[in-house]
This record gives sequence, structure tokens and C-alpha cells, in this order.
Amino acid sequence: MGETVIRKIIHVDMDAFYASVEQRDNPDLRGKPVAVGHGAKRGVVAAASYEARAFGVRSAMASTTALRQCPDLIFVPPRFEVYRAVSHQIREIFAEYTPLFEPLSLDEAYLDVTENLRGLPTAADTATEIRSRIFSETGLAASAGVSYNKFLAKLASDIRKPNGQFIIPPQRGAEFIEALAVKKFHGVGPVTAEKLNALGIYTGADLRAQSLEFLQQHFGKSGGWYYAIARGEDDRPVEPNRRRKSSGSETTFPEDRFLPAEIEEGILEMADDVWVWCEKNQSFGATVTVKIKYTDFQIITRSRTVTAPIATRDRLRDISLSLARSVYPVSKGIRLVGVAVSKFAPDADGQLDLALDAKPD
Repeated sequence: MGETVIRKIIHVDMDAFYASVEQRDNPDLRGKPVAVGHGAKRGVVAAASYEARAFGVRSAMASTTALRQCPDLIFVPPRFEVYRAVSHQIREIFAEYTPLFEPLSLDEAYLDVTENLRGLPTAADTATEIRSRIFSETGLAASAGVSYNKFLAKLASDIRKPNGQFIIPPQRGAEFIEALAVKKFHGVGPVTAEKLNALGIYTGADLRAQSLEFLQQHFGKSGGWYYAIARGEDDRPVEPNRRRKSSGSETTFPEDRFLPAEIEEGILEMADDVWVWCEKNQSFGATVTVKIKYTDFQIITRSRTVTAPIATRDRLRDISLSLARSVYPVSKGIRLVGVAVSKFAPDADGQLDLALDAKPD
């Protein structure tokens, strides 16, 4: 039998990408709290510089909230054509090291460098050289995580941010996961983390102690995934041509909601989360789906498909609200709401649905 090849996976993540591009191109912004987005009353933060993050400003935050957090915050309108051009530069660098790179968005990607094209001896050397090339050719900093699978490489890239890298070798994978809080696992959102905590699962060690049957009983198909990652196992390949089919966000309310205004507040928050993802990835969909879970756990969904991909946040908000209102009147408490976008355009430059009634930020 042949020897099992241990893969070498790198996750490269640009540091505060949009904001860093703006600070690079405008020296007056350097060292100052910057938010990429629209500062109007109904605006939302698409990205924040590290100076702004120190005040608690984050992506998907309402502009009014961001300004309360940081009164000196400087808003800069997004320039996606520039971000796309820089992203293309970075991907050309990746291609010099491996044909196996999978972009997740304009500012991050997985690379399989098990056999790198430059003949570098280790994945750590490859990551170091790629980060150095990115900085010298674009003036921007990148962080990297290096490990033997995608899950651990993604976790590792956050450890030494900004402008650093971290390695999780095979012999340390299980140890690293055991000590990590489940809420920090990539792919485990606040709702799932809360459910895990309610079951007494707070760390990777707690998760590993559960049987496959127990996890599948409580989490369905995802239970198998949690069982595997608790053991440091992730066989997903790096897929150069992978395209995401949908993007969604959902939230569980602390208490059941009955009033339309309270329900719609949650719908708008989720729509804004999804819109930030759409803008960041320059992926715009034509189908909007709203999900509602009642206090008795009944789940209903409502969807609408428009003629062309949705190109404004207000358009997404309007459709999401319209779908939510189609289930009124509220006869029982609502526990959870979610918004998702799908049916993405084949490319980001296709004809977009701007809507005649869309309101600018």
C-alpha cells in the first residue's frame, strides 16, 4: 500500500483589505480610523481599518452605530473596481506557486502547495514568500495559516493577525483543537455555539468527547462534520473553480417576538449582513429567501426571484421585508429569522437589478 501524503494547505487572508487599499492610496488616511462604506443614516460598514476596529467598529455594522463607537471615524466610499484589480494581482502571485488555489472572496483564498511550483522546501517557506511578494508588489499586508487541511489553515490564519503567519503541524492538530472554544471554530456561528454550550460543549475537547450518534441527533448532517473537525479531520479539497451557490445569515432572538417592528428589525439586520458578503465577494443574486421559525419550531420560508441580480442594499432590504410581511399577522411568537441570497450571476459584471425605486444610501 502507498504511503498517505500529508497535504500542505495555506489560507491567505489580506489584512483589513478594503480599508488598507484606501490607506495605501491616500496617505492622509494612514493611522486613522477608516470605514469603507456609506456614512449616511441608512448606510452600513463594509470594512474597517484596524484603527477603527480598536473602537469596536466592524463590518456589517450600521453607520450610525459605528459613528457612536468612534466619533472620529472617516467614511470612504467603496471602489470595487480597484479592489478587484488588486485581487487579480494577488491571484497572479498565487498562480506562480500552485494552480490549486480557491478564492473565497476578493481578499482570501486557500492554496494547496503540497507540490509547489517553485520547489520551496516547506509550506511555511511558501507562505512567507507569498506574503512578502504581496507586500512588495501591492503595498498591502497579508496573514497566513499553514496546516494539513482547510479547517485548520483557516483557524491558523487568525492567530498572528495582522501581518503574520501561524503553523499547525499534523502532530499538533488535535491538541490545538481541544483547547479552542467552539465559538471560535470557523463555520460555527453564534446560534450553533449557543446550542453547543447548552449541551455542555464549550471547547474542542468537549466536542471530541461526544459520540457521532449524539452529534447527529442534535445537529443532523452537520453532526458528522463536527465529529470530524473535533478530531482534526477535514478532507475537503482545494477547488480552483468552486462557486458558492448561496449566502445567508440568521439570528435567534433572546425572547420570542410578536411585534412586526421587532421582527423587521431582525430581518433588516440579516439583510445587511448578507449584503456586506455580496459586496465583499462581488457576487449578486436574483433570488431572496426569508426564513422564519416560530416558538413551536415550525419553520416557513418565502422566496422571490427577480429578473436580474440585486445590485443595491435597499433593494435587498425591500424584498426581504416584503417577504416577511407576507406571513403577517403574527399569530404566535417568532424565535428566529434569516435572509439568504442565491441564483448568483455567472460573473460580477453582468446586468444588475438596480430597481427604479431603490434609494441611495
